[in-house]
Amino acid sequence: MERQTPPPAPTSKTVPHFEDHDPTAESRKKDHIELAFRSQVRQTDTRFYYEPLLTAHPQAGETLPVSLHNKTLRYPIWISSMTGGTLWAKHINQNLARLSQAQGLGMGLGSCRALLTDNTYLADFDVRKWIGEQPLYANLGIAQVELLIKEKKVYLIQNLIEKLAADGLILHINPMQEWLQPEGDRFEQAPLETILRLLDQMPNLPLIVKEVGQGFGYHSLYELFQLPLVAVEFAASGGTNFALLELLRSESQRRDALQALAQVGHTAEEMVDFTNQIKEELGEKMRCQQIIISGGIQNFLDGFYLIKKAKLPALYGQASAFLKYAQKSYEELELFAQSQIEGLTVANKFLRIR
Repeated sequence: MERQTPPPAPTSKTVPHFEDHDPTAESRKKDHIELAFRSQVRQTDTRFYYEPLLTAHPQAGETLPVSLHNKTLRYPIWISSMTGGTLWAKHINQNLARLSQAQGLGMGLGSCRALLTDNTYLADFDVRKWIGEQPLYANLGIAQVELLIKEKKVYLIQNLIEKLAADGLILHINPMQEWLQPEGDRFEQAPLETILRLLDQMPNLPLIVKEVGQGFGYHSLYELFQLPLVAVEFAASGGTNFALLELLRSESQRRDALQALAQVGHTAEEMVDFTNQIKEELGEKMRCQQIIISGGIQNFLDGFYLIKKAKLPALYGQASAFLKYAQKSYEELELFAQSQIEGLTVANKFLRIR
């Protein structure tokens, strides 16, 4: 057999030269060894399928845009209404408004009741110059609106929206909170009747209706979704519960006797299920076509899971998480928000809900 001549040995001219610049390799591998035992996951989040094969990493500047009424947010994150009558209100609201403009978010103000007839605290809420063109909504309680209708002073609501240059009104529904609050208001009619009368007198009012920490049951949602609302905000059970908060301000005997009332309510996931069911049942009668999922949203994964599960266009809202950092410096608040946005965009690439 004729002997085959071996191929020539490769030279620098025949083999492409490849340099893998990895200056941190040594320190990184050392970290891997030291941290390996601390990096074992004991519990898996079973809400998701993790799909690492199908997409690339998020690109710089990539957004997850969502519309609300006639405006667009860069990410489906809503800064839910917080308390508005404290010494820190101006600092908090300005920080949140600056963040909303910088990151393309939207926000609801805390209760603006004090501004209906008096501008003493206007500077605490007047943040349009800080938020730019991002969505900004004023906030009133159903008790105040019921009284304004009764006294034929609904025009004060329009005045409030104009003085704040707000995009519309958030109307919070809080019968349990008012009942348990030591100095709470008493409703003379059902909140639904008040909403209907408000919409009749202000038919062009962009209106969001929300609860305050216990959420809405199926039948309440069924009625709300038939109204021409911008959105329904859940304010579900699982986050700050203002009924319980007010009960804790009561004297001990009443607090102990009525505490069970503060424990009733509906979780955000339960309300998403209600919403999906109602959408199927109402069909073309479904006039409100957007939800803000809030109440017990601890992080971006909670929000991501629920907005993906919802069959309506959805944002997710947080209050206490933003409040924690808004009381501090703007820089700390922005770092928190950036981490949430980063997590949300990565989740959107690689996770699918089960």
